[in-house]
Amino acid sequence: MEKKSAHPDFWDDPVAAQEVMQKLTQLRDVVVGYRALEEELEEALILAQLGMEEGDGETLAEAAGLGKELQAQVEKMQLAALFPDEYDGHNGILTLHAGAGGTEAQDWVEMLLRMYTRWAEAKGYEVEILDMLPGEEAGVKWVTLLISGKNAYGHLKGEMGVHRMVRISPFDSSGRRHTSFAAVEVMPEVGEQDMPEVEAQDLRVDTFRASGAGGQHVNKTDSAVRITHLPTGIVVTCQGERSQYSNRLTAMKILLARLWERKQQAREEKLDELRGEQQEIAWGSQIRSYVFHPYKLVKDHRTEVEVGNAEGVMDGNLDPFIYAYLRWKVK
Repeated sequence: MEKKSAHPDFWDDPVAAQEVMQKLTQLRDVVVGYRALEEELEEALILAQLGMEEGDGETLAEAAGLGKELQAQVEKMQLAALFPDEYDGHNGILTLHAGAGGTEAQDWVEMLLRMYTRWAEAKGYEVEILDMLPGEEAGVKWVTLLISGKNAYGHLKGEMGVHRMVRISPFDSSGRRHTSFAAVEVMPEVGEQDMPEVEAQDLRVDTFRASGAGGQHVNKTDSAVRITHLPTGIVVTCQGERSQYSNRLTAMKILLARLWERKQQAREEKLDELRGEQQEIAWGSQIRSYVFHPYKLVKDHRTEVEVGNAEGVMDGNLDPFIYAYLRWKVK
């Protein structure tokens, strides 16, 4: 890439040249950082060898301290390598949908909402509810969050799929065990340069009165917005904001993210076809089980990671699952 950037005609196409330079800078930073670690390791080994030959405990302690510093730097570099995809660094749009089961499933969605919110806040991410529809009796039917911060989408992309919960239902007077399902959808927030082109004639925009909790404006004006992308049939609704204008902007943001996701999925399916791989890409693939009765265990069915502290997971301790997935994915 450096050889390409030195070509006399390189800047004839400024847009393409800028993309190459950005990628080149990223690659150079990785290579330079790795080589610097190699040099520091060699110095630490030489120092350790001198300490052993001379029986100098102070020198050996210094070498051990350098080793710990190097280990921390290597772990940091390893984590950075877990986010190789182009959109990993973007903000994430997270949508939770209740499965069949009425109030029980809607309560499960509310529990997941709390879990992801606590995880994001512990990471220092900002959390904004873009849209939410509460359940009639309890819980949440569906909710869409914008989680903002570096590598938010990269962290969350492995959460896509169906999450299953088993517990004694607080809504069952007989105290029976219930199984509930919730679907998690994760998309990157895409910038203008990444957005698919959408023609005005391809959109149908409907307005209606918002429902559920929300204050005096609810059921007073047609502030809620539903946008249908006619070529694909994708439908997005938003009623979380107070004004129709704000709801429309939010709905368009979510629609563009879903169109991007659809485009990426089609690309992956085409690559799998060319490779001859038979991989199921399904919205309903169950990825994780949360069991609260008769024992307590959270298990990821892809990586086989298990955590016995189910309460800790529900309080936002998702990193064991997230990093195990990212490592499993890059193998």
